[in-house]
Amino acid sequence: MTTLAILALGLAMDRVVGDPDWLWRRWPHPVVFFGKAIEICERRLNRESLSFAARRRNGVVTAIGLLCLAAVTGFAIKVLLRELGLLGFCLEAIVVAIFLAHKSLADHVMAVYRALSSEGLDAGRRAVSKIVGRDPAALNGSGVVRAAIESLAENFADGVVAPAFWYAVGGLPGLLAYKMLNTADSMIGHKSDRYRAFGWAAARLDDVANWPAARLSALLIAAGALVSIGRSAARMSLSAALRDHGLHRSPNSGWPEAAMAGALDLQLAGPRIYAGERVSEPMMHAAGRAEATTADIERAVSIFHAAWASMFTLVVIVAVTI
Repeated sequence: MTTLAILALGLAMDRVVGDPDWLWRRWPHPVVFFGKAIEICERRLNRESLSFAARRRNGVVTAIGLLCLAAVTGFAIKVLLRELGLLGFCLEAIVVAIFLAHKSLADHVMAVYRALSSEGLDAGRRAVSKIVGRDPAALNGSGVVRAAIESLAENFADGVVAPAFWYAVGGLPGLLAYKMLNTADSMIGHKSDRYRAFGWAAARLDDVANWPAARLSALLIAAGALVSIGRSAARMSLSAALRDHGLHRSPNSGWPEAAMAGALDLQLAGPRIYAGERVSEPMMHAAGRAEATTADIERAVSIFHAAWASMFTLVVIVAVTI
């Protein structure tokens, strides 16, 4: 019950406060330290002179070692906070909030909406480039909107639901281990020549860690669609998630993205350009609308907030009943 109560408070803090720029301009975010540790390991253990097998082995050792380091750190913090009583309870909730990304994600996506609405396509491209990896110059207005919505759905799973899930399951050790793994995947879990071997373990472990949250996020998006739009949107959301999740190149990202596509009755994913290379994928919810408008961003964010509210309500209910 204590863990879920802390989680509920952390969720509420993140929803209201988010990631204040004034704080992280003065102090490094904890994820920065994760990144430094990953960078040091990669630089020393992923040398080009090593064989493919050696680099893969080193990547496995690095992933497991960093996971253990993060979990031990989380356990040590938990032990220290336990001695502080109510203050420790509040401080742990703050730690949880720091590793959640609900408000910051919504703020970034709404920045795309405001840029497109008031300043035009070039401003929208600049805004969306902060949250997606694809080439913004290749996007028209509809493409910018879809990119923002896809990022919102995908990051709801790994930036909100997954950290909350792993904290609920494993407390601070589970939360910090997940964030370390997710950071490693974002830094080295690529299929480029440099990272194909060394980042293999991080990418595969991240897929495993995100498996439950991806599916739970699809259910929450459907619940959000039910609250913010209605039963028909919720049915289409679930139907699209079950039918089209496998169309995505990721074993997990397809679940929330397809659920959002169905909820909005909008085609998502499809062909995209990354670093000048075209990635061809089928459209999710291909029967939906082809053209996306800025109004779709508002609707998606509304669903996103309602999905968060559904998760928060679930956490509170379970916390008070067990």
